[in-house]
Amino acid sequence: MKIVFMGTPDFAKDSLEALYKAKYEILAVVTNLDKPKGRGMKMVASPVKEFAIEKNIKVMQPEKVRGNTEFIEEIKELKPDVICVVAYGKILPQEILDIPPKGCINVHGSLLPKYRGAAPIQWAVLNGDKETGVTTMYMGAGMDTGDMILKEKVPIGEDETTGELWDRLSKIGAKLLIETLKQIEAGTAPREKQGDDFTMAPMLNKEMSKIDWDNQTAVEIKNLVRGLNPIMGAYTFLNNKKIKFWKVQVSNSDEVGYDEDNISIIRNGTVLISDPRDGIFIKTKKGILKVLEIQGENAKRMSIQDYLRGNAINEFDVFE
Repeated sequence: MKIVFMGTPDFAKDSLEALYKAKYEILAVVTNLDKPKGRGMKMVASPVKEFAIEKNIKVMQPEKVRGNTEFIEEIKELKPDVICVVAYGKILPQEILDIPPKGCINVHGSLLPKYRGAAPIQWAVLNGDKETGVTTMYMGAGMDTGDMILKEKVPIGEDETTGELWDRLSKIGAKLLIETLKQIEAGTAPREKQGDDFTMAPMLNKEMSKIDWDNQTAVEIKNLVRGLNPIMGAYTFLNNKKIKFWKVQVSNSDEVGYDEDNISIIRNGTVLISDPRDGIFIKTKKGILKVLEIQGENAKRMSIQDYLRGNAINEFDVFE
């Protein structure tokens, strides 16, 4: 089959690489524009573009696809049998969806219809889900509303971060895409309607990354920390300085030597223990948070033990 591939991040690059290794004819790769990164704001290509250039595959980078007549005509001229879309980052108009005779196929990082939208992997971790997976589907005009083809379910580790789950699912998605294409070629691919019982997974925003000591439990804060790792990190303030948490555990009152009556009168966000060997333990709305990896303002990520060697966090300090 002749394929046009549309994708941008490393999650998509794994699927593109799988197509290349399976010797599918990749007519072109469509990816987002290069973006400035780092202190020098140097223009950086997407992982998908880098791979395509390395393998001498045609690269297309339209600023927009909707209403872009020139781009749409160019795709039509390529005459792909299938368009494979993996984390491209733009919603495709019906004009593009109608081009390939065997359809536009999407690899989506959730068990649809749960978590339609831009950040399915992140929200699965943020919500403390115990399992997730990958779905391949025929694309429709709506946001992740098309008929489902194949699924693969996986458990989410108790301490697994978004970054770790992202890497696992990208490999699973690549494998599932190849199997999906084989079944489409053979005429055996299933087609299942999604129904109306769905959950949305909107893009993340910086406002949600602030820890709310008064209203979030230790479990909720842990899920926030691992859900935003490595994207932006969950943050709080101590003595008017921004502190990010990158890795935490849920502890209990016995571990810090408090009984339930004594701990109930202590303000949420209070440091119960600060020890260079054991780290810091913080009271939350429910449960105690043990910090394992931290980042001070204008500093690097480090273990809490390394941080406490050069920075003071004292018992009964209160995180804001």
